[in-house]
Amino acid sequence: LVGDAAHIVPPTGAKGLNLAASDVRYLFAGLRYFYREKSMAGIDAYSQKALARVWKAVRFSWWMTTMLHRFPDTDDFGQRIQEAELDYLVHSRAASTALAE
Repeated sequence: LVGDAAHIVPPTGAKGLNLAASDVRYLFAGLRYFYREKSMAGIDAYSQKALARVWKAVRFSWWMTTMLHRFPDTDDFGQRIQEAELDYLVHSRAASTALAE
């Protein structure tokens, strides 16, 4: 699978389009290698390369979702952690830079 059909990622942070473009890039490289070298190595490596990037995007989406949304079962500790995380993001240049990455 390639693109949006391959990923269950919420739209948090607009990562879906980036993943779809990355998938096409990796698949193109694998197909090009197949036709030039007559080897399945590039196609066989597609999933591993794509999944490494996907899990980073999933982690980011999970982080953003848990930071920006209030869930009914969140206890006081979880709420305070969420507020501290958001405060850190707003007031820390390093956190803002990491978010922009």
